[in-house]
Amino acid sequence: MRKPALLFQLAVVSAALVLAGASFAGPRPRVHEKSVPPDVATVPVTVVVTALGPNFSAPPAISKDDISVYSNQTRENVVSFDPARGPQAGIQLAILIDDDASPSAIGSHFAEIKDFINAQPKTTEVGIYYATAGTVRAAAKFSSDHEAVASKLRLPLGHFAGASPSVYLSLQDFARHWPKNDMRHEVLMIASGIDRLHPGLQSPYVDEAIHQVQKSGVVVHTIYTGGFRLANSFEQNVAWQNLSRLAEDSGGQQFFQGFETPVNFLPIFRQLNIALGNQYALTIDMPRSNRKNGELRPIKIRTEQRNVHLSYGSQVFVPGPGS
Repeated sequence: MRKPALLFQLAVVSAALVLAGASFAGPRPRVHEKSVPPDVATVPVTVVVTALGPNFSAPPAISKDDISVYSNQTRENVVSFDPARGPQAGIQLAILIDDDASPSAIGSHFAEIKDFINAQPKTTEVGIYYATAGTVRAAAKFSSDHEAVASKLRLPLGHFAGASPSVYLSLQDFARHWPKNDMRHEVLMIASGIDRLHPGLQSPYVDEAIHQVQKSGVVVHTIYTGGFRLANSFEQNVAWQNLSRLAEDSGGQQFFQGFETPVNFLPIFRQLNIALGNQYALTIDMPRSNRKNGELRPIKIRTEQRNVHLSYGSQVFVPGPGS
């Protein structure tokens, strides 16, 4: 049985993390607004934004006029805010499973994972990949033949020396080498979140993974599967927070059902499908970076719509002269 103090602590941390990555309707923040000077060279930057109502419900209609975007104290010009449907509906969705994960933690959910894959629309290409040895191995590459992809699902190898020193190294490598195309790039990462190369706080490998997915424009959704193997440990708390921060800073959804509760994939997949079906392509004009290879810049997105939760990457990549 969980101690009340632990429950209270988790509730406080959860609330803080959610508020950190969320944008809710309400009064605009009081900032000393600046505008981009008209003679400054700008470049279009596109951001994937997920809009949800309370409890993963569909949001009201949102238009370009309902959106404002800030980078530091500068209000950026919103070019468009279009629903990711029709010609813009394409997604490449990578299911990334940590090969270090407990086989029983994944194997008991094979049917739900396969049903989730088969339920995706034809505009979604799904791939199954395993994080191992700091890179990824494809069990099934991206394809709209969902049945064929689902048939390639296998059990993770489980923990052994050198299997997966850090799932975050694998994610970095995957995001860095993702082929460029016009589809949305999204990852569903199923992992314990443990970084065995740096199991303590402030892992440089987690930081670099966040940096790389933001630079590559990859949205990462995470499912925590630590379970009883890590019950009530410091390592467990750090692992969960790593996954949460990764999802929030990339604009994804983080799914966590408790440290001592077996993961139930069905409600997770229902919520994820709702999130994927309520995404927008936001294009903003931003001053081009003076750095040769571009840079990441922080953004804040606000909406005039009430009771709408916006998820988006906390930083966007702005190209430079050599990008």
